[in-house]
Amino acid sequence: MHYYLDFERPVAELENKIEELKRLADGKDMNITTELKKLEKKARDLRADIFSKITPWQKTLIARHPERPYTLDYIKLLTEDFIELHGDRRFADDISIVTGFAKFQGINVAVIGHQKGKTTKGRIERNFGQPHPEGYRKALRVMKLAEKFGNPILTFIDTPGAYPGIGAEERGQAEAIAENLQEMFMIKTPVIATVIGEGGSGGALALAIGDSVLMLEHSVYSVISPEGCAAILWKKNGTEVKQEEFEKASETLKLTAQDLYTLGIIDEIIPEPVGGAHRDYQETARAVEKVLKAHLTELMKKPVDTLLEERHNKFRMMGAVAEELDN
Repeated sequence: MHYYLDFERPVAELENKIEELKRLADGKDMNITTELKKLEKKARDLRADIFSKITPWQKTLIARHPERPYTLDYIKLLTEDFIELHGDRRFADDISIVTGFAKFQGINVAVIGHQKGKTTKGRIERNFGQPHPEGYRKALRVMKLAEKFGNPILTFIDTPGAYPGIGAEERGQAEAIAENLQEMFMIKTPVIATVIGEGGSGGALALAIGDSVLMLEHSVYSVISPEGCAAILWKKNGTEVKQEEFEKASETLKLTAQDLYTLGIIDEIIPEPVGGAHRDYQETARAVEKVLKAHLTELMKKPVDTLLEERHNKFRMMGAVAEELDN
């Protein structure tokens, strides 16, 4: 049974009808093949129509879908011989970030990514994918190991943001993020960052300084969530922020993969199955694998000096503004 978002209700009704028809016919001498095919085609066409015109706010909801594949799913589908590494060697092991080494297309790589958790218990244990500073320090420790062994680094980004709790701040949350940003610019091995769901603020950016920055079709990447932006701009005297304002903020933030590709922030958009990545893990993984392989092949051909120079220039050029001066 799928979890449906509000704007998917017409599809939900059709697909529930299909499931009901299958249940009724189970074990009975009923020929429902023709009717099923008609309903399934109608559901596919309706889903394609809905997803051809979704708004940035709706994309945000898809990026947060609880059935969406997470880092551990991609590790399972894309890599072999994964060995997870734990702990930052300073304070603790933060399991909202998964780190380790594996083989991707026969190449030894380091894999690092946010993990939200699949069940209620898992989400609580993994802090809903919101890392503490020890998570970022663990990630950097593994990046340094990858650099030492000459292994490329694959990061998978899916977080609402770094955890803003008092304990995290006391243990140096901002410093941990800042150190990751600084060090990732100097890592002497290829780095590919892929936004697979939510790319929230510095908590996402701390794993996203890459030679190639990729995004799944229905992922989002922004300095602040639409809700946070709307609350700052439009919340007055304790009143609730309306959904229309979430939608307005989503549009203004330019947080979709399509917007960010147009602005030159990311290098490529990875297509998802119609209806989102959660509809077909295998198809999504194949698309991710194809794009990762192409980028990794090109990056591994480059000398280290060229790699570092291009990485630095890539991020220096982001946000450039052209001004027209009056004569």
